[in-house]
Amino acid sequence: MRYEILGPLRITNDEGTRSIAARKIEVLLALLLIRANQVVSTEEVIAEIWGGCAPDRAIAAVHVYISKLRKMLGLDAQGDSPIVTRPPGYVFRLGAAGFDVDDLQALMREGRAHLRGGRHRPAAHAFGEALRLWRGPVLGDAVSGPVTTSFVTWLEEARLECIESLIDSQLHLGMHRELVGWLFTLIGEYPLRETFYRQLMLGLCRSERQADALRVFHIARRTLNEELGLEPSRALQQLHEAILRADERLEVDAAA
Repeated sequence: MRYEILGPLRITNDEGTRSIAARKIEVLLALLLIRANQVVSTEEVIAEIWGGCAPDRAIAAVHVYISKLRKMLGLDAQGDSPIVTRPPGYVFRLGAAGFDVDDLQALMREGRAHLRGGRHRPAAHAFGEALRLWRGPVLGDAVSGPVTTSFVTWLEEARLECIESLIDSQLHLGMHRELVGWLFTLIGEYPLRETFYRQLMLGLCRSERQADALRVFHIARRTLNEELGLEPSRALQQLHEAILRADERLEVDAAA
């Protein structure tokens, strides 16, 4: 059995891949997966499914949803349901089942370790594999209450870290020309993310487009000033000054 939430929630087993049509049961499974191996109280389930508009018989409805979910997931190799009743609620035992978020975290740990050690090729591979786990918006339509909403925010930050780290490694590997187009797209999607401006400036500079790199700095300065009333970070300003000086150190990584 494998559970995947880096996109619409789906379950894969020997019989194939399936999704859950009933939205409230889908939200329940999403919550249990996010909090796998921890007790999730009935009150938390109610808040996630209904928010502040729970019906009078919400507790009874939760019992029904749990029963349906147990039937849907079946039994493990030991003949037990992965969902265990444990006051004040339930525990979802992941056991030997696969979970794409666990795979993501393992790849990110691997990538960070390679990055810290200056091993940019395996770092780029690890972060690239992590990004390939995404299939679309996390959890699809199953984002409902505070737990799933916070989890999606955390995963979006994780995805951006993977992108930034992948690009840093690829810049070290001399792939600046290949990255320029993607980075222009990224600053359009994330106009307040200074890392992408820095990476784009460096990529343009190494592509013998110093004038374009300087223009990107001014775009970043104007955007940050208009949106937040801030000046660019020290790292961005230092890169701007290095480009103006035609600092030879900007080319060291590309040569490597």
